[in-house]
Amino acid sequence: MTTIRRFSCNDLLRFTSVNLDHLTETFNMSFYMTYLARWPDYFHVSEGPPGNRVMGYVMGKVEGQGESWHGHVTAVTVSPEYRRQQLAKKLMNLLEDVSDKIDKAYFVDLFVRASNTPAIKMYEKLGYIIYRRVLRYYSGEEDGLDMRKALTRDVEKKSVIPLKRPITPDELEYD
Repeated sequence: MTTIRRFSCNDLLRFTSVNLDHLTETFNMSFYMTYLARWPDYFHVSEGPPGNRVMGYVMGKVEGQGESWHGHVTAVTVSPEYRRQQLAKKLMNLLEDVSDKIDKAYFVDLFVRASNTPAIKMYEKLGYIIYRRVLRYYSGEEDGLDMRKALTRDVEKKSVIPLKRPITPDELEYD
């Protein structure tokens, strides 16, 4: 049976196998600890048999000001042996619900490598649109796509009107 629960400090010692996927961004321990301390409602883990193995996780935050107030997906990943079971969808829905119902955000956004077609297709199935391209976002080499999904508070869906031109990383607003 699969369980989704809040991420805990002990999980930091158990989720290495999930991060082995080459498309998963891996961060240092202090980065994970910061998210765990500042945005615990946005950090969840899925575990299941055998032996309550970590199957996947979602990590995010809430940021911005005014109509840019939004939930952000920093990472969502599922171990290869647990994919195609709608686990990423469940984790994303949880983060979206927190953003929408608790923090009253206007939208949720995420960045994905432009070459990661399976992830882009999954996000599109979940209702995300490509808002803009960020040139050389990943390590100064590969473009990233900023994808967004409007939430309840954005009645007119202004937050998901795509930009007509690509931007560079230095044009991003980090709040």
